[in-house]
Amino acid sequence: MGYKTEPAYTHGTPARTGVLLVNLGTPDAPTAQAVKTYLREFLGDPRVVEIPRPIWWLILNGIILNTRPKKSAAKYASIWTPEGSPLLVHTERQTTLLQGYLGERTKGSPLLVEYAMRYGNPGIPEVLAKLRQQNCQRILLVPLYPQYAASTTATACDVVFAELLRMRNTPALRTIKNFHDHHGYIAASAQNIRDYWTLHGRPDKLVMSFHGLPRKMLDEGDPYHCECRKSARLIAEALELADSQYTVSFQSRLGRAEWLQPYTAATLKELGKKKTGRVDVVCPGFVADCLETLEEIAQEGREDFQHAGGGEYHYIPCLNERPDWIHALADLVLDNLHGWLDKPDRAQLEQSRLRALAAGAPVK
Repeated sequence: MGYKTEPAYTHGTPARTGVLLVNLGTPDAPTAQAVKTYLREFLGDPRVVEIPRPIWWLILNGIILNTRPKKSAAKYASIWTPEGSPLLVHTERQTTLLQGYLGERTKGSPLLVEYAMRYGNPGIPEVLAKLRQQNCQRILLVPLYPQYAASTTATACDVVFAELLRMRNTPALRTIKNFHDHHGYIAASAQNIRDYWTLHGRPDKLVMSFHGLPRKMLDEGDPYHCECRKSARLIAEALELADSQYTVSFQSRLGRAEWLQPYTAATLKELGKKKTGRVDVVCPGFVADCLETLEEIAQEGREDFQHAGGGEYHYIPCLNERPDWIHALADLVLDNLHGWLDKPDRAQLEQSRLRALAAGAPVK
């Protein structure tokens, strides 16, 4: 295996620290072809679908990629904005705000914040290359998944580690595994719900819906289910909710295998059958609104609940660009950057450059 050519280096240049936010990803457009490209990469990841590769290749390429893209494209079209994919738009805004917040709090540290998508664009390899071109010798990887799962956080790490294998001069690397019980994330999540209720009143039942995973992953040691339950409990405690006032469920089931239960769709239908007057649904496992929240929960969830006989239905948006969430994210990042934020000594850097030139380094 050959190594990539290293970025050009100039003696006396201050080393920078990069913060790389990573989210799941999105198609480039709400079209069948763009969705097919995205799904091929997403569902082709062995971390996402743990089925023997030859069998899954036949299912994916013979059935799913020939039937699902058109249907999914219509769903994406229903939530697409003039600026593009909601997930991409929110992640880009979060990145810009985080760069500003960190700049204010670190006062001159050479710190860069970028974002990438695990699937789709901008991809992790190209953004890592961009950071390295700007002399980022230390990189903090921040997967934007509050709860760890092998199929989300770990696969983002996989790509970064694979890129390091191709580098001759690897940067120092730190990763954030999760933040499901981080005080700032919990406080912002609770306040987000509280603010919504201040404007719209309270429901008879709050549903906290998390993305689902096959039950097999829990049985084999994935901590995701436990972390979702803990996040929900802490948010409920912050809101001073009784157990009867909220419930936890899991959405986005794919295939026929058993997934984490209870399922969100079944929960909403059951609440509808009980003639529940009002249900509010929030998705604490997502920090930015996307297809799974805006279409599956806000649209399909409403249909499931009301067609079963339920009353009012409210979807509470994700944290998105809330200032308290960006402050919490900044806290999380700074907690993991200890020792990496020393301001460069310009005089020392110049002396280093002059010594290198005297020793025969190329003049640049």
